Amino acid sequence: MHTEQAARRGLRALPRNVWVVTITSFLTDVSSEMLTTLRPLFLSNVLGAGTEIVGLVEGVAETTASVLKVLSGWLSDRFGTRKWLAVLGYAISTASKPFLLLATSWVWVLGVSFGDRVGKGIRTAPRDALVADSTPAAERGLAFGVHRAGDTAGAVVGLLVALTVIWLTEPTAHKLSRQAFLTLVLLSVLPAVLAVVCLAVGAKETKLTAKPRELPRLGLRGLDRRFRGFLLIVLVFALGNSSDAFLVLRAQSSGLSLLGVVGMMVCFNVVYTCVSGPAGALSDLVGRRRLIVGGWVVYALIYLGFARVSAGWHAWGLMTLYGIYYGMTEGVAKAYVADLVPPDRRGAAYGVFNAAIGLAALPASLIAGALWAQFGPAAPFYFGAAMAVLASGLLVTVMRGPSEGTLGPREKSNGGNE
Repeated sequence: MHTEQAARRGLRALPRNVWVVTITSFLTDVSSEMLTTLRPLFLSNVLGAGTEIVGLVEGVAETTASVLKVLSGWLSDRFGTRKWLAVLGYAISTASKPFLLLATSWVWVLGVSFGDRVGKGIRTAPRDALVADSTPAAERGLAFGVHRAGDTAGAVVGLLVALTVIWLTEPTAHKLSRQAFLTLVLLSVLPAVLAVVCLAVGAKETKLTAKPRELPRLGLRGLDRRFRGFLLIVLVFALGNSSDAFLVLRAQSSGLSLLGVVGMMVCFNVVYTCVSGPAGALSDLVGRRRLIVGGWVVYALIYLGFARVSAGWHAWGLMTLYGIYYGMTEGVAKAYVADLVPPDRRGAAYGVFNAAIGLAALPASLIAGALWAQFGPAAPFYFGAAMAVLASGLLVTVMRGPSEGTLGPREKSNGGNE
């Protein structure tokens, strides 16, 4: 099926698994975004942690758990089990959340974040492979765009819950209180449990069209050269892409109130939700690389703006525009990975891809925290903008070639159907 015909089929043609995974991610983000956005403020305002500790907490848990993304992706290829590995990952993340009720120091927060990231490390690659396996190649950008939109819509709902709790408990506060945060921890458990049930009951396991002649290899061996090149370029970008916790801290330091910070994040996620689906569908028509480069350029401009922000409303406006970058790149990049690797290696490829980004999270966040502490709050944003410009240039020059379309290896002979 040609790309234009696939685009006309629209949302109704997307397979059941795409919708089940989207609902699961929606519920998970309802749960997690109540806490994730406010976690750096909990560390800073309640536990008294500095920016170096915030960078450490945000980076270590993600990086330590990243090896699981490689392993779980490889296991999903090895045993042909996408669904149940994803269910296990969501369950582990759900079980870790209530332990935040006991947090009295940043070490507790680090431990809970680690447990949550272990769950994410187990589920991410099999979940992405489940979406890719379930969707014809010509509709893959739309499928991942819809998934990102559902995920981010959940973030909007979660943030609105957080906004309501803060408004009811401390409407004029500039800093977060322990009571408000712990209330949100309790509220986060129900949607997390529902997400696990939804995936376990609703998703169907996929079957590879052809089993590999030999056991899939762990790591990069056997993966396409162009995928490796894309991975290296993503790593360059990721080193300047520190945790969004620093954007939240920057907004607060520029004078935005606690309610203002949460409202800012609601606007960001609304834009992210609205852009993700159309951007994914557009990538099916014009190619993934153009959308990713455009998103990285938007990122660089927004980070330059954050470097020079001088008022709370500046940060609010920039963070709202930041949703355009996310919408243009997150789902599209995952669709691009599927284009560059054969179906029987997708689990491993998504594992390596997500792990690489996670492994870069620690140095990126440590660099941002150190730059902020040593040279002021503008420094990490200048650094992030520079790395985004460098990565954009590399993607334009290094990844030029004939495989810009939507059909990946081993799919052209059968029209992309799996």
